[in-house]
Amino acid sequence: MKKVLTIAGSDSSGGAGIQADLKTFCAHKVYGMSVITAVTAQNTLGVSHIETLSSFSVRKQIEAVAEDIEIDAVKIGMLSNAEIILTVAELIKRFRFKNIVLDPVMISTTGFDLLEKDAKEALIQELLPLADVITPNLHEASAILDGLEIKSKDDMEKSVHAFRKLTSSAVLIKGGH
Repeated sequence: MKKVLTIAGSDSSGGAGIQADLKTFCAHKVYGMSVITAVTAQNTLGVSHIETLSSFSVRKQIEAVAEDIEIDAVKIGMLSNAEIILTVAELIKRFRFKNIVLDPVMISTTGFDLLEKDAKEALIQELLPLADVITPNLHEASAILDGLEIKSKDDMEKSVHAFRKLTSSAVLIKGGH
């Protein structure tokens, strides 16, 4: 059985984050492990509170899993701040994780900021180059690409070319329907 690690925030409503990742892993018959980076108080109406764990706690969770279990893939979600981003990037390199999927969670669907303003550069500089696949939604892609408007299929294609200047990773921009 393949073993997949999710590094993300906890969603108390179960619709996103660690809970959604673990459900997805189970549905695809892979063994899911988790590292919690933040705990959110949220429901279908929105996010009302975020408690970010320390980078030390995130480090210790990753080390505990990686020192014992061979990890076949890693899915990264909400990382909240630059210190956690730098810690995750360091440990990806140290443990030589492969098959990295980065969902650059920056803002909730109801508009709540999930990434501190000063963390965007760390995300771009440290994590984008390590990812094999990056899955931003339209708003996250626009934020990463310094406000590039993405409103049409042509804009989506332009944004993928802009991502190519930042990373060699595969990019799947979500949303827009």
